[in-house]
Parts: sequence; structure tokens; C-alpha cells
Amino acid sequence: MRVQRGFTLIELMIVVAVLGIIAAIALPSYNEHLRAGRRGEAVGNVGAVQMALERWRAENPSYSGCGTCASAGGVADYYTITVAADAGTPNVYTVTAAPKGKQAGDTCGNLVATNATKPTWATGSCN
Repeated sequence: MRVQRGFTLIELMIVVAVLGIIAAIALPSYNEHLRAGRRGEAVGNVGAVQMALERWRAENPSYSGCGTCASAGGVADYYTITVAADAGTPNVYTVTAAPKGKQAGDTCGNLVATNATKPTWATGSCN
């Protein structure tokens, strides 16, 4: 009688199917954790821009004219940070972080902060 060595094709196919099911369940969860981490980074970047705007305003008559404030948040690989400061309204600014690249499909939407508010996501459940 011959001794069986190795695995049969059916056994290997079952293992591959089980690994495929596990991957199908785990990958979306993993991707959501990555998005959540990037959202945290965006909040920090917008906060850094707000601090740069406040430092600028301490020495200038309005928030407008701060050309380097938008870049104060560091390198934003997953969000485009824009600053809107109107010279006609010297005490008002709006900082917006719009998702881009791999973060573009994020359900939280844009992150918006003003001189009177902290950074807030467009989707209320993300705040």
C-alpha cells in the first residue's frame, strides 16, 4: 500500500477559498482604519494652519495676506488645504480640507474650520 504525501487539490482549493473569505472581510475594515487615521492627521494639519493664521493676525491688521499659512499644516498627501480670508472682513477666515487621492471616497466629506469654530467634518457622525 502507498503512503499519501502532500495535499490533494480539493484541500488546497478549500484553503484558498477560506483565505479569500477572510481577506474579503478584513480588507474593508483595514481600509476604514487607514481613513480614520488620515482624518486625524487632517484635523492636526488644519489646527496648525489655524495657529499660523492667529500668529499672522497678531502682527497684521487682517487674516488676508498670509501666503504661507496654507502650507503651515505640513504635507497633505490625502487632503487639499485651502484658506479663504477676505480683506474686507479682517476678522474672518475659513480653512477647508478637501479629501483627495486614496481619501477621496471618504464618507466624512470636507473638514471646515473658521476663526470662531474648531475643525468640523461635513458629516455629523464623523465629528
